[in-house]
Amino acid sequence: MAHGAHRTPLLPPHPDLALARDCEQCLGWGTVVTRDGHHELCHTCQPGPAEGAAGTPCP
Repeated sequence: MAHGAHRTPLLPPHPDLALARDCEQCLGWGTVVTRDGHHELCHTCQPGPAEGAAGTPCP
């Protein structure tokens, strides 16, 4: 039996597609799906909060 995706109140992350264009880890999507079915930014091509990712404040 097929099951649909679980509803979540969290919005999916918004990756920078220009950075993800040639990434082999996420295949250009900028996000990866965890074992739990959650979308996360690709750790290979997307900057983390320390590097100044979009939507996160930099000190």
